[in-house]
Amino acid sequence: MPADKPDRTMPTVTRQEALDFHSRGRPGKLEITPTKPMATQRDLSLAYSPGVAEPVKAIAEDPSTAYDYTTRGNMVAVISNGTAILGLGNLGALASKPVMEGKSVLFKRFADVDSIDLEVDTENVDEFINCVRFLGPSFGGINLEDIKAPDCFVIESRLREIMDIPVFHDDQHGTAIIAAAGLINALDLTGRDYKKTRLVCNGAGAAAIACIELIKAMGFNPENVILCDTKGVVYQGRTEGMNQWKSAHAAKTDKRTLAEAMDGADVVLGLSAKGTLSADMIRSMSRNPIIFAMANPDPEITPEEVARIRDDAIMATGRSDYPNQVNNVLGFPYIFRGALDVRASTINDDMKIAAVHALAKLAKEDVPDDVAAAYQGNRPRFGPNYIIPVPFDPRLISSIPVAVAKAAMDSGVARKPIADLDRYARDLKARRDPIASTLQRIYERVRRFPKRVVFAEAEEEQVMRAAISYVNQQLGTAILLGRDDIIQATAERAGIDLNRPGIEFINARTSKKREAYIDYLYARLQRKGFLQRDAQRLINTDRNHFAACMVALGDADAMVTGTTRNYSTALDDIRRCIDAKPGHRVIGVSLALCRGRTVLVADTAVHDMPSSEELAEIAEEAAGVARRLGYEPRVAMLAYSTFGHPEGERSERVREAVKILDKRRVDFQYDGEMAADVALNADVMEQYPFCRLSGPANVLVMPAFHSASISTKMLQELGGCTVIGPLLVGLDKSVQIVSIGAKDSDIVNMAAIAAYNAGM
Repeated sequence: MPADKPDRTMPTVTRQEALDFHSRGRPGKLEITPTKPMATQRDLSLAYSPGVAEPVKAIAEDPSTAYDYTTRGNMVAVISNGTAILGLGNLGALASKPVMEGKSVLFKRFADVDSIDLEVDTENVDEFINCVRFLGPSFGGINLEDIKAPDCFVIESRLREIMDIPVFHDDQHGTAIIAAAGLINALDLTGRDYKKTRLVCNGAGAAAIACIELIKAMGFNPENVILCDTKGVVYQGRTEGMNQWKSAHAAKTDKRTLAEAMDGADVVLGLSAKGTLSADMIRSMSRNPIIFAMANPDPEITPEEVARIRDDAIMATGRSDYPNQVNNVLGFPYIFRGALDVRASTINDDMKIAAVHALAKLAKEDVPDDVAAAYQGNRPRFGPNYIIPVPFDPRLISSIPVAVAKAAMDSGVARKPIADLDRYARDLKARRDPIASTLQRIYERVRRFPKRVVFAEAEEEQVMRAAISYVNQQLGTAILLGRDDIIQATAERAGIDLNRPGIEFINARTSKKREAYIDYLYARLQRKGFLQRDAQRLINTDRNHFAACMVALGDADAMVTGTTRNYSTALDDIRRCIDAKPGHRVIGVSLALCRGRTVLVADTAVHDMPSSEELAEIAEEAAGVARRLGYEPRVAMLAYSTFGHPEGERSERVREAVKILDKRRVDFQYDGEMAADVALNADVMEQYPFCRLSGPANVLVMPAFHSASISTKMLQELGGCTVIGPLLVGLDKSVQIVSIGAKDSDIVNMAAIAAYNAGM
């Protein structure tokens, strides 16, 4: 493994952080939000009595119209009895609720499927089935979760028989689908044929049985597949520890132990426990072995252990800190999305196999910029370390559901066929929420290249919490700048433990670097009216100046500030210490993250009324930010007018900026002047066929600071968007400024962005 692989001795989150996350604010992770206006008496009359009587009567006449008048067509129930919670075992229905809520959040986050969790407090199979079967009218699909084997086999099978909506046990089929996709590509890379490949599956629980059944359905020769459990090989004639599901896959073989089965095997699927695959077993496998060690949290054998034994293996695990993660989130949200959209009556083998092939195909395609940004600055390519797509690949939403929907139609289980699958794919792209993936790309890169970030206002409680989060998320070292006694006293009062690896403390008055910073600052300011004692005072008493000098002289990679003073004041402090990057202009760029798109807005922090030349430079700087974040820039130069109408002096500055960009022959799309609706709405843009933009803009250059500030704040408060920033760009060193009173989550996001930019 690479040297920059995260140190797994440091927990990703602590127990208290996890409990705080789930309890802070409104407890839990879900809420119900109305989709229709509820502002007037008329709204209420339509939503409830008397207006609600009309859809009631329509559904009574034609039950299929429930999909038209209610949430049923986009609603999945996540149901468990808590008998097999993650790796924790049987802890009961109530204890499973945090997991089921989490599953519901993933449905919404990745595929815009509404979901609600239901915990059924019984271990009796018949009682569980009778409870769930009568809930059918409420939902478009049922996702069973964390139910122990063999009960899960019986429950799913019987519910599928008696319900007319998809019933899907993700612990079984989700793992099987993702593993099968990776297996297809591993076989391709090693030149193997399904019919001749020898495969061993170690583990005989729900996921293992589902894997065996799926790969056989895909064409594996059953005679070449051996299933093992804790008692060894599941062979024909064995009686000990058997059940009907194991018996269905009993092999005709004289092998009796896992070690014997592994000798000469081409593939091993591990769905068992840590340490069950030994070095000798791996040595005994055939050339170019395929090893899927999927036990969680610790695999049957680690990639490091395999690498010490042989150098020709392809490996996958269930962990995110190794290549080729078998992650169920690649499957279930998109499978249900496709099934719901064609109103499928079930999720059959054809639909599962379609998902397998769509996933496998996606891993072979060229990776787009926003996925490449998460890979250490390198673009991942199909090969031994990239056989499975990553969870935040934006193409999943437009490829997996389409394949599933088509298979449902072809196999006759779709009750609402989709006529135009290409249009369907385009519609799916618009549903994807970009917020988490935008930040995830940044976080993933910083984890690979950790940075030293100085938190300039470390005496503030939220700054301390942000620093702890920065370290716990393995982003690097947090340097807390402030008076030691004040920091410790505040931490004690707040119950914050700062004594942990990865956190350093610096007091400006006692630092050994103080004199070097004073000399550096005085050399910069002596011809700007500052005396040496002024520089000394700034370094001794002002944390922004001290922190900025740390970054300027290489004692930290980046800094974050702004919690206790306004943006412009903090920026003035920093610019005394750090210049603009040669050939660049310092600007503020805000990220407006709205449903279906991410838009960068500039300049939102620095230039009050920019000239034409400054507007052109702002456009270039903002386009560079877009590229660094993984987007191909389409820049709209905004104004109150569009292409000369109505005329006005202020619009003339924008038109002149476009001419300046023409002369510079920049390498990104741009056009203007144009109104915001023309820039953002493809239908409106079509009225101007000469417009140079190939699609709606993703970078908006505002004509003045006031319009940028007003529009982004209105978006955040009224438009249902999340606005990150302004991000400070164009400085020679990486600095970010948060808003006064920023929350710890805002501060750590900006610290991560500062660290991200420090590595660019």
